[in-house]
Amino acid sequence: MRVAAFSELTGPDGVSVIDQATPEPERGEAVVSVEACAINRHDLWVLDGDSAMVDTDDLPFVSGLDVAGTVDAVGDGVMAVEPGDRVVLCPNETCGTCRYCREGPENLCENFSLYHGGLAEAARVQADRLVRLPDSVATVDAAALPTAYMTALHMLRRVNAGPGDLVFIPGVTGGVGVAGVQLATALGARSVGTSSSASKLNRVESLGLDYAIESTDPDEIRAAVDDIGTVDGVLNHLGGEYTQLSLDVLRRGGRMAVCGRTAGGTSEINIPDLFLGHKRVIGSTMGTQGDLERLVSLVADGELSPEIDATYPLEETGAAFAAMQDRDSVGKLVVTP
Repeated sequence: MRVAAFSELTGPDGVSVIDQATPEPERGEAVVSVEACAINRHDLWVLDGDSAMVDTDDLPFVSGLDVAGTVDAVGDGVMAVEPGDRVVLCPNETCGTCRYCREGPENLCENFSLYHGGLAEAARVQADRLVRLPDSVATVDAAALPTAYMTALHMLRRVNAGPGDLVFIPGVTGGVGVAGVQLATALGARSVGTSSSASKLNRVESLGLDYAIESTDPDEIRAAVDDIGTVDGVLNHLGGEYTQLSLDVLRRGGRMAVCGRTAGGTSEINIPDLFLGHKRVIGSTMGTQGDLERLVSLVADGELSPEIDATYPLEETGAAFAAMQDRDSVGKLVVTP
């Protein structure tokens, strides 16, 4: 089979399409014929050599978390799916034995990790991590859901977003940002988002964004948000200087969920503002398999349509990562082997 492997950790130019042996399922596993695999900032960090989990000794490395396709074969003991089933993978990998796996939610697992291997014509996965797809859900749409939409849904839950609330999403045109807008709208919440691009903001407004701020300057953004109203919750996937900015606009007792570090892995914050305002900063990683099942149902019922910016054949996986690196896209980029 063909795979889009990271042959060098040098950015998009480090992707090579090579041949590897087609996997065979072991006990509890399934092999999925991959029809779509969305890419994420997580993959790009690995490709840029900016992830501690992969180094040159691991090359060639096949990334890709968000797998959707058709079950080709199953191993012994598999009951949940069978060959011919259309499925999407929940990429969570958990130990199943720690207190958090026992008590939930699963994404608190002490040994939590993520699946890799979807940028290929076939992927060997844990069968019990597969979610069946109704006929009305396209595999490209399904592949957009696991990382971005699961993450956004969990963050909205962590900040207790509900009808009438105002949710601030800096960097709103990326995968998590767009998902946050669409899901906040479904919850009856209002959203305010930022970007440096007027055209990209216009696209997100068409998806439900209530207030658009065209700026990357914290002072300008702070003033603009203050003019709109008091923020009840923040979805912060940027980190860096946007953490203090988000705390500045957050109401007393409000909550900010942080899931990423695109703008920086460290943030300097005003501690008195944090405790005097009773504000809460909450770490958030991915979501649960139950969240993914809920998202698939929302798509099947016509209540959610994942935003796909572009699809790429396997041979153009490097170009997909270049588009992500250039920040030209709105929503998800999906590879279709």
